[in-house]
Amino acid sequence: MDGEWARYIILAGLWVFSTLTSALTFLFGDMSFIKFIGTAGARFVVTKQLRSSGGVWLSVGKTNLYIDPGPGALVRCLNSKPKLEPSMIEGILLTHKHLDHSGDVNVMIEAMTEGGFKKRGVLFAPEDALEEDPVVLKYVKKYVEKIEMLKENSEYRIGEIRFSTAQKHRHRVETYGINFKISPHTVSLIADTRFFPELPNLYRGEILIIHVVRLKPIVDEPIDHLSVEDVKAIVKKAKPKLTILTHFGMTMIKAKPWVVAAELEKELGLKVIAASDGMKIDLERDLEN
Repeated sequence: MDGEWARYIILAGLWVFSTLTSALTFLFGDMSFIKFIGTAGARFVVTKQLRSSGGVWLSVGKTNLYIDPGPGALVRCLNSKPKLEPSMIEGILLTHKHLDHSGDVNVMIEAMTEGGFKKRGVLFAPEDALEEDPVVLKYVKKYVEKIEMLKENSEYRIGEIRFSTAQKHRHRVETYGINFKISPHTVSLIADTRFFPELPNLYRGEILIIHVVRLKPIVDEPIDHLSVEDVKAIVKKAKPKLTILTHFGMTMIKAKPWVVAAELEKELGLKVIAASDGMKIDLERDLEN
């Protein structure tokens, strides 16, 4: 019996040590990573939850920034393996106010501020997400320490994360893509937009994250989203070290995004992958590979 108890004590000790190590790494580690909480784009994929619509978690050193907390963001964070603790977020960024990008913004602000009892954090958002038909509730605005409105060609900083906007995207609401400076690396995020000639020159990050809703362009009507053909034009010119496709609509889901990415990689001769729900990119390891 003594031997059995000793074995249980050793196993329990190892479990506690492993748990504490993971927690301390998350809280105090210097690893920089991007985690795709969700990869859904467009109405049907979101409303049917064929993919999660939780957005993206960016961690740089001790700074955590949540980008586009769409429907399900809070639940997906808490169910993540390992769990992502929303109270550890320093900031929330909305590229635009459409619900697939902002549906959980209010509850994530509450989580970040521990129900509003700790006034903290920064909210970055376009003006029309805050003032004109706002998606952030008035009483919730009071919980954050600071609100910064996104504007064209402007620079921002939160903790160890620096980022900038370029010109407005061609979308139905005020929308911005983001260029992150994560020393010594750069990461660009092309949010929802119709293709326009200047677009490939605006986002030159080593990692290029592209919202690609449609498999093929629609010629007959203006759709303010990128297709795979648009992605080809962008990647050929920008030539990032790694392109990550995400924010998939129904036509992309049916085409199997990982297959589309593999075909693009073969055609372009550049590394292209398709994000999946819960996928984590280590900014050091995955850029070196």
